[in-house]
Amino acid sequence: MLRRRIRRLETLVQPLAATEQPAPGRLQTAQDVIELLQEQVKALRGQRLADPVQKARAIGYLVGLARKAIETGTLAERLELLDLVLRQRKEGDKR
Repeated sequence: MLRRRIRRLETLVQPLAATEQPAPGRLQTAQDVIELLQEQVKALRGQRLADPVQKARAIGYLVGLARKAIETGTLAERLELLDLVLRQRKEGDKR
């Protein structure tokens, strides 16, 4: 009986262990965060044994974080462009 339980647990765990694990990386940009969140949402969607309500909550939370990361990335791009324009104007005034 114990052997059957162990085999059953092994069959449940094997698909989870066989999933491709991404190499750990550093999160340096908003795009890095977005990519990590996309991976996690994809992994959550693929879990068949998870409680649907808990899965929906987790995905909703991750989507909220992704939205903030997208907003942050957009603001960072706009600031870089603004900084570039101001530098060009400053250089133009010196000439």
